[in-house]
Amino acid sequence: MKKEALYGKTLDELKSITSGLGFPGYTAKQIAEWLYKKDASDIDMMSNLSKKARAVLNEKYEVGLTPHHSFQESTDGTKKYLFRVTAGKYIESAYIPEKERATLCVSSQIGCKMDCAFCMTGKQGFQGQLTSGEILNQIRSLPEYKKLTNVVYMGMGEPLDNLDEVLKSLEILTADWGYAWSPKRITVSTIGIIPALKRFLEESKAHLAISMHTPFDEERLSLMPVQKTYPIEKVIDVVRNYDFGRQRRISFEYIMFKDLNDTPAHIKGLTKLLQGLRCRINLIRFHPIPGFEHKSPSQKTMNWFRDTLTSKGITTTIRASRGEDIFAACGMLSTDKQNK
Repeated sequence: MKKEALYGKTLDELKSITSGLGFPGYTAKQIAEWLYKKDASDIDMMSNLSKKARAVLNEKYEVGLTPHHSFQESTDGTKKYLFRVTAGKYIESAYIPEKERATLCVSSQIGCKMDCAFCMTGKQGFQGQLTSGEILNQIRSLPEYKKLTNVVYMGMGEPLDNLDEVLKSLEILTADWGYAWSPKRITVSTIGIIPALKRFLEESKAHLAISMHTPFDEERLSLMPVQKTYPIEKVIDVVRNYDFGRQRRISFEYIMFKDLNDTPAHIKGLTKLLQGLRCRINLIRFHPIPGFEHKSPSQKTMNWFRDTLTSKGITTTIRASRGEDIFAACGMLSTDKQNK
């Protein structure tokens, strides 16, 4: 019988386990320390637990870390790691090194049910939820784990469609008994599932990124079916009514498509929609995927779009394109592997 993973359990969940096994009350915190501070990969490494306690744990539990299956490396240093998860499926995470920081983009689901037209992960369809442990395993089992400065939940899947496990992983990342990261090192991206968004804002202090891609209702609906249920205007209303303070950042992701969402009308629409909101827009060059005809605009157009928005009071940046000589678009590597 497959053993249950301890890695990815919160302190409360560990307390429930140790209480059920009749262990002393402090044992849960000892296990948490071995899992998240001492990087134990095996229960037998937990030397301040008695031999009997370790033997009892070993009967039903394991640490549960999984090494990456394979990876691709770009000439710019970006690496895409492939991890095997439930039922032989695959997920991917992207390691992006820069001069003063190193960011890991993690997945939160196997596939995705949101069916955005420009997303390769969506074309896989939804194949399952990742556990908190499977989300965090992408961080902990990364060869560059110790170099990481930031984590973004922008990989495969919609994080707020797997909110319970995402929140558990965020708790472990930021709690004193866990990895004790500052929430300022973490960004969670969403297309805007409003009920889950409200809960995320209340229960986490991580930064928020919202996938927008156009300010216009019908146009966004053609790209993102979620617009029908949760229009971007309603999503922004939720954000406006929440006090972000000075330490928490909100940004809007804007993938640019040539001759589709890169016009003066879009600048006017964005300016109107975001007026008075303290935020930034991240412009993203589109990485082509099969079955989607649009291409990225020229660098000149992207620079113009950025500079014009900035001149109208909306801080706007262009995200540097990375990994263009490998499967750059999210979901490409895992789709290729599963097809094979």
